[in-house]
Amino acid sequence: MRGTSGLAFSNPGRDVQRVGTANFLGQEVSKIHGPVWAVLGNLGDSQCYLGVHDKVEAVQAAMSRRIALDDRANRLISPAFTIGVSDGQLNGTPEMRFSLIGRELVNDAASTHLAANHVEGLIAVVACDKPPVGTVAALLEHNVPSVILSDGSIRPGINPRTGERIDLVTAFQFATDPDETARSEVTLHACPGQGSCGGMFTYNTMQTFIAVLGLEPLHMVAPPSDDLRRIEQFPDELVDCLVTMTRQNLRPRDIVTPTSLRNALIVSMAMGGSTNVMLHSVEIARAAGINLWTDVLSQDEFNELSHRLPVIVNMRPFGAYSMIDVDDAGGLPVVVNELLRAGFLDGTAITCTGETLAAQIDRLAPPPADHEVIYSVAQPFKSTGGLRLLRGNLAPDGGAILKLAGVESGIVDGVFIGRARVFNGERSLIAALDERPDDFQDNDMVVIRYEGPRGAPGMPEMLDPTSKITSLCRKRGITIALMTDARFSGGSVGLVIGHVAPEALLGGPIALVEDGDTITVDINQDRLNCSQLDDPEIVAGRTAVWESRVSTNGGLHPDAASVTHRVLKRMRATGLPALGGAGMSAS
Repeated sequence: MRGTSGLAFSNPGRDVQRVGTANFLGQEVSKIHGPVWAVLGNLGDSQCYLGVHDKVEAVQAAMSRRIALDDRANRLISPAFTIGVSDGQLNGTPEMRFSLIGRELVNDAASTHLAANHVEGLIAVVACDKPPVGTVAALLEHNVPSVILSDGSIRPGINPRTGERIDLVTAFQFATDPDETARSEVTLHACPGQGSCGGMFTYNTMQTFIAVLGLEPLHMVAPPSDDLRRIEQFPDELVDCLVTMTRQNLRPRDIVTPTSLRNALIVSMAMGGSTNVMLHSVEIARAAGINLWTDVLSQDEFNELSHRLPVIVNMRPFGAYSMIDVDDAGGLPVVVNELLRAGFLDGTAITCTGETLAAQIDRLAPPPADHEVIYSVAQPFKSTGGLRLLRGNLAPDGGAILKLAGVESGIVDGVFIGRARVFNGERSLIAALDERPDDFQDNDMVVIRYEGPRGAPGMPEMLDPTSKITSLCRKRGITIALMTDARFSGGSVGLVIGHVAPEALLGGPIALVEDGDTITVDINQDRLNCSQLDDPEIVAGRTAVWESRVSTNGGLHPDAASVTHRVLKRMRATGLPALGGAGMSAS
């Protein structure tokens, strides 16, 4: 058996002479009290994580070489790995409740490893979309020189019948196709190879966010997971960053500031990123000691940006291309350069390379936008930003989120008016869509509730029902909107509104909506309202009925799932609202 240095383990009882010169990792015993360097990787049960081991080994080797080359005092410890789940495998199942919770558990595991081993320098290889956020939160809390390497996204699949590109979202949207052969072809060919979701879904949204934030070099985001640069070039460059940060005493909390957080949000919006960024950005800010809504930007400021910030990429799920195409067009630096030149970003923010954001762009010298995959601000792909925060009598504190870039139909002159179709839980909606699809009509507003942070618990993604609704709408040429106290995959498209709070379990207004109520979405005023809830008498009557059902059921509304799993119970007891990041409270 071999250690990370490639030296065979020795038997301390038979090889006493070697004890004075090397330990079981092939390192000098004199360095036992030296500053610890470490590598961390995210692992899980899906293709998202298949490339992580190779990158971790390459980074570990690069760190070992640098220690020897520079005769550094550092001690390099064995790589550590955190758990992760596969959102693509779990969507639409009860197990999806563990997805967002996984972000919290990765934070716990990474934090324990960093603190217990007194790590003073870290390179982390991250994959999928929740583990990277938990990892970043942990390194911000530990606050020693640290750099991120995204494992990279998967390449698109090819439909063998049509020759068109397909991906995970295509597979979900084909789930209701009556042609079993077509379903099988898409399912078996949608996700070839290794890597995380390839479109501007949550994984690439968060890798973009982390890099613009300054914790990963910009040019490392877009190459796919199997790109040899991730093994042969990037590891040594990451060690360069770690050495630079150590020499300059540059720490993650020096990098993650209100300025860099604002930059990262702007780029995510301009790329039509996932609604999940509004949960994860809050959590990352918290770990850096920053309140996103008071120290970075208010909800009103966010929406003001969204009204004037264009979408400048043509990417799945709302466009045609994947992250590999962004890489071919020059990568993330092209996007950042366009937004810098247009005055949307603050180029003075410091990054893990030791340079400012603007200096990093100058050194990388990206090409101009090609206006096929990446567009300029002057000639954008879409004229307004990808995300919008709504408030109203359904969301009195705001925070209800709409991915405007993904809306395909239904909004006329900035307004949608729909009839409420209420479902107490995702499973009941999926059953209705599978068994009675013709029951759904144009301008229905589907309401899924009791799926919030505490209600589910765990705030699962709604990719399965949104994909079924998207397929139904495209087939019949209608609009079916959806709102929920849960959240969405970055692959969800349509007029879908998540993070509606207070959530139903806590008696929020969404719990009082009834079938047939009139729901209005106004993106001119950024409002989300139920006409019936403007009547105080109706609100009082419905509230009394809701409270009575809770009281007679021992304090838990009967439409909310009961839980016995210890982690789900912890989330039920401590889950924060969406505006607070939807994680587990530490207090």
